[in-house]
Amino acid sequence: MESQSILERLGILADAAKYDASCASSGTSSRNSLGSKGIGSTEGMGICHAYAPDGRCISLLKILLTNHCVFDCHYCINRKSSNVRRARFTPQEVADLTLSFYRRNYIEGLFLSSGIVKSSNRTMEQLIEAARILREEHDFRGYIHLKTIPEADPELVHQAGLYADRVSINVELPTDSGLTRLAPDKNARQIEDAMGRTKDDIAEASDAKRKFRHAPRFAPAGQSTQMIVGADAATDADIVGKASRLYGSFGLRRVYYSAFSPIPDASAVLPLKRPPLIREHRLYQSDWLMRFYGYKPAEVMEAAGADGMLPLDIDPKLAWALKFRDRFPLDVNRAAREDLLRVPGLGVGAVDRILAARRHRTLRLDDVARLTQSIAKVRPFLCTVDWRPTTLTDRADLRALLAPKQEQLELFAA
Repeated sequence: MESQSILERLGILADAAKYDASCASSGTSSRNSLGSKGIGSTEGMGICHAYAPDGRCISLLKILLTNHCVFDCHYCINRKSSNVRRARFTPQEVADLTLSFYRRNYIEGLFLSSGIVKSSNRTMEQLIEAARILREEHDFRGYIHLKTIPEADPELVHQAGLYADRVSINVELPTDSGLTRLAPDKNARQIEDAMGRTKDDIAEASDAKRKFRHAPRFAPAGQSTQMIVGADAATDADIVGKASRLYGSFGLRRVYYSAFSPIPDASAVLPLKRPPLIREHRLYQSDWLMRFYGYKPAEVMEAAGADGMLPLDIDPKLAWALKFRDRFPLDVNRAAREDLLRVPGLGVGAVDRILAARRHRTLRLDDVARLTQSIAKVRPFLCTVDWRPTTLTDRADLRALLAPKQEQLELFAA
């Protein structure tokens, strides 16, 4: 391999890491360097998020240790059969880069993943060593997210959690059959076993912390995972069901969705076109319905069509409400919180403001308008003291009335 400068390798390995969406740094415990000789912080202004236009977090130094890989996953640009430029960092170089970027105020933490080089255990040891150098030799108090390798020895994965704020293991694809077909070197049961052990380690560390003040931290920001959307034939209903099971079985903080992106020299088993990015967005919306709005997975799946796909032109909450119009309209002055959360156009904050306001007065439609971002979407599903939608809720063209208007953008518009 030709001699490469640090900047050339950084360009290669930062670009190779862009396909991993699970780099958010929320949820970690407070830690700072005030009153110590350390560096970094995870509280206050410590982790300040910046987001790319497609919604991905770019506030962390997000790189691969190496894009060499002995696996041959069809969807991965870094697979062993891919003809891409290869590069590699040492753990010391990763630590030096992180500290250098941090001191320049470019980043507030590190997201570190890697291709599999030599063996899973060897690669996992290198990832841990980079985190160890930062934590032990430089007393780095900033955020660290390590992507762990399910094929590695469980003790190594455990060590990663002792240094990292968050750990993650990608399930990669929504179905076992899709994983077998597109990632023959990976095993679904092995991935879930590793996630289960990490869940147990997090629970044990949390219990120990309550009993013993100086008990070691273990991944205080929890674990997350990521699924690729559109690389196989899995439907949105399959993906929602898988995500729900992962949340329930492994206590994940987040399931991330990443729309499949065609890669150079792609395998013939992959689709030729990427799925629409709005599909990824609809899956995130369905995820929020389950996590914050009280929807059961089966209810989210009911918003999908007969083909198991969520509609792209409207959000899943509106799709569900249109299918179950008999549940509406709701009396905004009497309805329970869990019912109001199902009204299209009402978010958690808006519902809480409505509940607080109606303690003091009977709400009118104008009052609701002041408490929400848009009253147009809400009107067909609510009653107030001065408003009833009458036949509006049952109109055959209600979907067309509420769907966002499509507009053609102009390249050279002023």
